[in-house]
Amino acid sequence: MQKSLNIKEWAEEDRPREKFLLKGKSSLSDAELVAILIGSGNAVLSAVDLAKLILQSVGNDLNRLAKLSTQDLTKFKGMGEAKAISIAAALELGRRRIDIGKETKTKIIGSKLVWEIMKPHLSDLPYEEFWVLCLNSSKQLIAKEMLGRGGIDKVLIDKRLLFKIALQHLSTSIVLVHNHPSGNTEPSRQDVSITAQLRDAASLLDIKLEDHVIFTNTGYYSFIEDPDAKVNLNL
Repeated sequence: MQKSLNIKEWAEEDRPREKFLLKGKSSLSDAELVAILIGSGNAVLSAVDLAKLILQSVGNDLNRLAKLSTQDLTKFKGMGEAKAISIAAALELGRRRIDIGKETKTKIIGSKLVWEIMKPHLSDLPYEEFWVLCLNSSKQLIAKEMLGRGGIDKVLIDKRLLFKIALQHLSTSIVLVHNHPSGNTEPSRQDVSITAQLRDAASLLDIKLEDHVIFTNTGYYSFIEDPDAKVNLNL
């Protein structure tokens, strides 16, 4: 196998870091950006070649790359734990950046906005999480908290904790959100059952369940927006 040229042997304008400085970050390919993160390749591949190999393994899909664990990344020759963590940390920062500043006193005017708000928290997760969004009388978001974390297709929550959080924030209404790592937006029988239970329990405390949103990376399901939903939230 022919050995790849070391990056230091490339023309200066073709080296990722130098290209970044000379032409700006937008001029770099995904592989070049990943190469900057990992710094060096292995005995056969340059950092850019190694980055290309990693990206090819996920179909050049950055969303799929974000789902790789550090263990997955270290399977590539030349990728140690520190390099894997650098990639994971960079992708996590990118995810958190999406909606910075949007949440303070945001008025919840639809389920799509809930989906957007939860992107930094639920995108790319390989397991389920269940969250509650607490709203005031103007339907402004005043708090959001995770209630539970589970497996790939199930998460259990403590109903007492949910309503303790809602009451602590003097919420007049709440929105429930959980993710489906499978990407399937359809509610399961358990989703339908827990939605009905929590709607009825909230009503006893004079708290309205505004919606239960099922989150996936590419879309969502809303009980309030589905005219055929098995749980009626318009009570």
